[in-house]
Amino acid sequence: MSALSDLGEFIREQRRNAQISLRQLSQLAGVSNPYLSQIERGLRKPSAEVLQQIGNALRISTPVMYLRAGLLEVIDSNGVLAAIAADDDLNHRQKQVLVEIYETFRRENTAARPANTEPSNSTDTPEPGADSPGHHPAEES
Repeated sequence: MSALSDLGEFIREQRRNAQISLRQLSQLAGVSNPYLSQIERGLRKPSAEVLQQIGNALRISTPVMYLRAGLLEVIDSNGVLAAIAADDDLNHRQKQVLVEIYETFRRENTAARPANTEPSNSTDTPEPGADSPGHHPAEES
């Protein structure tokens, strides 16, 4: 199956999960019904703007849509967005919530990181009680 067919099938699946018709999605996304039908059948490749409009109508984050279309490379080392998008055990709403949470954490971490610091790939976790509020080793006797 080609990448275009995969994208079309993904959009069709998400539309069906959202329980809306092709005509309803075309109205919500602001694209013609025949054009949307061609996208779903893998006959046309939508522009980034059209993908964003379809994603918004389906309540799917733009990065997930771009990822599915091959317009965005997985830049996070773990491929989190790709894993969420590809997980068939999650429904549309669950995927949307996970992506939103993940993107929120990334934005918060980026904003908190000093400008000249590279992100850490460390998976080290502090020992229980270390650096936790109210824990003062000097107080132990």
